[in-house]
Amino acid sequence: MALSRFLAAIIAGAMLASLPVMAGEIQDINLQFRGGELPAALDHANRYLASNPKDAQARFLKGLILGDLGKTNEAIDVLKGLTEDYPELPEPYNNLAVLYASQGNYQAARNALEMAIRTHPGYATAHENLGDIYAKMAAIEYDKALALDSRNTTAQTRLKLIQTMLGGQTTRPAAARPAPSR
Repeated sequence: MALSRFLAAIIAGAMLASLPVMAGEIQDINLQFRGGELPAALDHANRYLASNPKDAQARFLKGLILGDLGKTNEAIDVLKGLTEDYPELPEPYNNLAVLYASQGNYQAARNALEMAIRTHPGYATAHENLGDIYAKMAAIEYDKALALDSRNTTAQTRLKLIQTMLGGQTTRPAAARPAPSR
């Protein structure tokens, strides 16, 4: 589920394009974000939001920036607020799910992705991410089965298959991994 900053910026651009025309400041914040100038982009977003606190575009970008800065809990707070104020937007739910997954909270990630899909059933990225979450949850259960019976060859085979599918990712969450932006 991890994406490069470039791909996250493309997704942010698509989300922002679906909203009213972006103001020049929003474009500047997005350019700073895309360019990897994360502290400057965050500062710019905060200054803009001080006078435009309900701006969905700026809030979404702030959530992405905080996630890329590794400030996962702050990013979650921003995106949760966005889903409360704009429940019809699927992207904040999707990004919220990625942050939850980065913390190993797969149930919350699943719930957020289901909300993204409810708001926009054709949102392919959310469907893909939900598949990844189900695979990770399955891997955790196979890992538990093996902890109870290490000779269970069926569980061993299925766990290896899922780990291969997930690119060798472990079933246990990383301790303090920066949150991907998707």
